[in-house]
Amino acid sequence: MIFPAIDHVIKKGGRVAVVSPRIDVILELAPRLRKAFSKLDLVLLYGDTPEEYHYTKLVLATTHQLLKFSQAFDLLIIDEVDSFPFHGDLMLESAALRARKKIDSTIYLTATPTKKLINDYRKKRLDASFLPLRFHQHLLPELTFSRIGDWRKQIIKNRLPRKLKIQIEKYQKSGQRFLLFVPKVSDLKNTLETIESFSEIKGLSVHAADPERKSKVQQMRDRKIQFLVTTTILERGVTFPGIDVIILGADNQIFSVNAIVQIAGRVGRNKDRPSGLVLALIEEKTQVLIRASRQIRFMNEKGLKQLNNVQ
Repeated sequence: MIFPAIDHVIKKGGRVAVVSPRIDVILELAPRLRKAFSKLDLVLLYGDTPEEYHYTKLVLATTHQLLKFSQAFDLLIIDEVDSFPFHGDLMLESAALRARKKIDSTIYLTATPTKKLINDYRKKRLDASFLPLRFHQHLLPELTFSRIGDWRKQIIKNRLPRKLKIQIEKYQKSGQRFLLFVPKVSDLKNTLETIESFSEIKGLSVHAADPERKSKVQQMRDRKIQFLVTTTILERGVTFPGIDVIILGADNQIFSVNAIVQIAGRVGRNKDRPSGLVLALIEEKTQVLIRASRQIRFMNEKGLKQLNNVQ
């Protein structure tokens, strides 16, 4: 989607930066950009990057790295613009403004736009393109809800909620890969250990401050493990082809509307498996979950109209 814009600017002699607040996003983008622009030098910049900075026409970086640039880019593409830590950080927003040349273009990418972006669009301060369909032209997987009661009490007793156990037993037989989201870091250890106590499927847990985070995510990418138990750190910006998603305690207040929509968006990203299960295990159906479900259905309604127009 962004490659033609990058190519256009580069061919005109311009300089491009593709940035994101999330390191997982840029690490996933790096091999794609290097493959698409194989004849072009690219530098990858983040906190502990192994690469030394040198001038290149194409820069891939976390948003914090923009603090090092001034009037450097003809095109600035900010992926996941609504995510932490960029969203709401005046320092980073100012850095993005400074990093652009006086005459430039900026592209914001997001599946869950902020109120400010929506307001700017409505007041015609910002142009927008809606992309309700993915590249494979299939609709977005919608949420499936299932009530399970007080799941933490069960897990503390080394028992999985029955519906979660049944689903994991299906995955053990089929080999289907999945992400299991939990609300808090403190939920990771008990949940993983409880799964391991009755199942032989191989998985790991991961969170934002995990020193082995990059390695664990890579193991999932390389199919060395079947699942990850994770916090919202993997809600966006990472692609594991053909996975399912389970959200344990999806009614917990930690899961915002945007977070639920982004988590659901991990599913169906592969043309060989363009659908899949997004299972929200809950005690009660909250307004947040209802709004998230409506937002996904809204995009699917737009997608259906687009498909019908093509036909």
